[in-house]
Amino acid sequence: MRVPALRSSPAAALFAAALLALALGLAARPAAAAGEEVTVSIDNFTFTPAEVTVAPGTTVTWVNNDDIPHTVVDKKQAFRSKVLDTEGKYSFTFNTAGDFTYFCSLHPHMTGKVVVKPAG
Repeated sequence: MRVPALRSSPAAALFAAALLALALGLAARPAAAAGEEVTVSIDNFTFTPAEVTVAPGTTVTWVNNDDIPHTVVDKKQAFRSKVLDTEGKYSFTFNTAGDFTYFCSLHPHMTGKVVVKPAG
């Protein structure tokens, strides 16, 4: 099988620059403001993003985009989802500041963290 060679062109350079700008913009994204919603994707046995920083009052929704059932369970038992099948969703509103480390009870190696910081 022959793979076509990549060619340099102004359009390719512009596309690459746009992707880089998007990646940098997402990395520098500030914490979600109160009342906003944040989505965490469950895919390939991973929570993405693995850590989110939000303001009190923010709702985080986990969406299972994997072909395998998963759960979302806080280590300190502040929240616990039912088993989420493919495309299943679970939401929790974080009203108090603190760090919330969670995992999948079916696959405990899957972990994530929600950091709730007051504004200011």
